[in-house]
Amino acid sequence: MRILVTNWTRRRVGGTETYLGRIMALIAGRGHDIGFAYEMDAPADRTEIPLPSAAAIFAIAEGRDEALARVRAWKPDVIYAHGLVDPDLEERLLEIAPSVFFAHAYYGTCISGEKTHKFPVIQPCDRRFGAACLALFYPRRCGGLSPVTMMREYTRQQQRLALLRRYDAVLTHSAHMRREFLRHGAANGRVLNCSYTVSGADRPAPAAPLRDARVAAAPWHLTFMGRMDRLKGGGHLIDALPGVHADTGQALKLTFAGDGPARAEWESRAQRIMAGTPQIAIEFTGWLQHSQLATVLATTDIVVMPSLWPEPYGLVGPEANRRGIPVVAFATGGIPEWLVDGVNGCLAPGDPPTVAGLADAIVRCLRSLAAGDTLRKGAASMGNSLEDDVHVDALLEILGGVAGRATV
Repeated sequence: MRILVTNWTRRRVGGTETYLGRIMALIAGRGHDIGFAYEMDAPADRTEIPLPSAAAIFAIAEGRDEALARVRAWKPDVIYAHGLVDPDLEERLLEIAPSVFFAHAYYGTCISGEKTHKFPVIQPCDRRFGAACLALFYPRRCGGLSPVTMMREYTRQQQRLALLRRYDAVLTHSAHMRREFLRHGAANGRVLNCSYTVSGADRPAPAAPLRDARVAAAPWHLTFMGRMDRLKGGGHLIDALPGVHADTGQALKLTFAGDGPARAEWESRAQRIMAGTPQIAIEFTGWLQHSQLATVLATTDIVVMPSLWPEPYGLVGPEANRRGIPVVAFATGGIPEWLVDGVNGCLAPGDPPTVAGLADAIVRCLRSLAAGDTLRKGAASMGNSLEDDVHVDALLEILGGVAGRATV
C-alpha cells in the first residue's frame, strides 16, 4: 500500500510523534510506501520525527496548494491522520483518499481538548461536547477566561467533530477513548480500539527485576517523564513527598525529566519542600536524549504519572513497565486499562485527584517494593505482553480494508 501519514508538526513534541517515528519504520519494513505530510515545522528546538529513508515528504507550510497537488500526484491508497491545527486543511486532505484517524487525544470532543474541569477542583469531565460547554467554560474554567479563545476553540472543535464523522474509521488506544468517540458519532460508528506500545528495535530489557537488592540507606528514586504543564500533576507529586517521607521514614529522590510551562513554578515549589525536609531531593534535568533517559531509569524505583486530566492512554507507563519499573498514577481516562493496582504499580483515586490519594498510592508501592519483587515482576510481565507486531498487524488490516485492498 501507499500510506500517507499526516500530522500537525514535523517535530517530536510528545507521545504522538514518538509513536509516528516508530510506526512508520515498522510499516515501511513490511514493504509499504510511506508518505509524510505535516502542517508546520515547530517548535524549532525539538528534534525531527525520524522517517524511513524512502519516505515522500510533503511540507504543507511551504505552500499549501503546491503540497496538496504533490500529495494528489503521489496517489496514496489511504491516509493515516493524526490531527491538524487547521480544519480547512484537514477537509481538503479528506477529499484525496480514504482516511483513517487515530484519536490520540480529545480531538473534536472538548473545547480545550483537555476534558477537565479546573474549578472549584480539578477533576475529569465526562460531558458530551456541545453548546452546553459554552455555559460551563467560565464557571468550570474549562479553557481560560478569554471569550475570544472560547469561541475560537469551540468553533474549531465543532469543525473537527464534523470532519471526524466523515472518516472511514477512527482508531483509539483504549476502551475509554473508544466510548468517547462512539458517543460523539465519529466515523458513523466505525470506531475501533487499536492499543499500542510500539518500541521497535529499541525495546529495553526489563532491568529493574534483575537488579541487586537496593541498599537500605539509599533514597527511593521516583521519576516523572514528560511535558510539564499544570494538568500533568507535577505540583501534586511534589506536594505529596513530605507525606510519603513521613509515612515511610525513608529518604526520597525525585527526578523530573522533561520541560514545559509549569517548570518554573514546580522548581520553586520543590525548593520550598527541600528546605523544609532535607531528606527529600528533587532535580530537574530538562529533556533527555534516549541514552540519558535510560541512565535515569536504570536507577528508578517508581515512575509516577500524576496526570490530573483523563489521560487517553498514557504511553509513558507501559514503556516504564517494559523496563520492569512499576508505575503510580491517578485512575483517570485509559490508565486503569493497563495499570492494575497491586500488579504492575498502584492506582490513586482520580475523581477528583488529590495529593493525599497520590501519597497513599506511592507509599503502598514503596512498601511492596521493600517487601519483594512482586511489582517489578508484574510490571515486566505486563509490559512485555504488549507486542509490537500485534499492533502493526491490526493497523495494516484496518488500513488495507479502508483502502479496499489486501495488505502484504
